[in-house]
Parts: sequence; structure tokens; C-alpha cells
Amino acid sequence: MSNALQQLIRERLDRKSWSYGDVARRGGVPRSTVHHLATTDRVVRMPQAATLEGLAKGLELPLDAVRRAAAEACGIHVYGTPATPDADGAAPRPSDPEVDLLIASVQQLSADDRRHVAALVESLLGRSAQRTPEN
Repeated sequence: MSNALQQLIRERLDRKSWSYGDVARRGGVPRSTVHHLATTDRVVRMPQAATLEGLAKGLELPLDAVRRAAAEACGIHVYGTPATPDADGAAPRPSDPEVDLLIASVQQLSADDRRHVAALVESLLGRSAQRTPEN
């Protein structure tokens, strides 16, 4: 059974009649990396950001599409969040892919580990609030 990243790469290669080498040259990533990602059934960990950027460039696809497929291949569901308006109700801003990935990843943790993450976030938020000057 193929994963989301494999499907994305293979469909693009078939549609454009490209080889692994074509994608690698265009994206500035090793051919072996493109081959590995296109043929590995189970991606154990998320590829490096530079690898995803090169793969997106080589496939001529949006980075977000490649990042989402890679996350799905790792077993991380990245929830699509619509653009959210600014606090003052101004024009919407796109969602942050790192936030989407963090949210999806936290759901895979045990209840005990989620409590630790929550405590860390609360601590970090408290620390940053102490650094901001009061008005």
C-alpha cells in the first residue's frame, strides 16, 4: 500500500514523464532522496525542511502540498485550517503549517505526555508575558 507522499511523487512523475533525476536536479536534492521518498512504504520521520522545499521545487508543486503529504506519510494528520482573520478583524492571514503540524502531532501523545506539553506551553507563555512591557 502506498502512502500520501509516494502517491504525490508518482502521480507527478507520471503526469510530467519525469525521472527521479529530473526532480532531483530541479529541486537541488539527491536523486537517492527522491527515489527513497517515492518508494518507501513507511516514512518513519518527517523529512528535513530543506528536503521538502527541494522536493516541492523539483516537483513544481506548492510546498504546503508536499509538507502535508509527507506528514500523512509519517502518520501525522495535518488538519486543514482556513485562513483566519487578524485580531482586529482585518484581512485573513493563512494558517501556520508549523502550528497545524504541532496540533496534529500532540494528538498522538499519551495523556500523560500531553499534560507535560501543556505545562511546557503554559510556562513558555508565562515567560513571554513577563518579558513584554506593560502598557
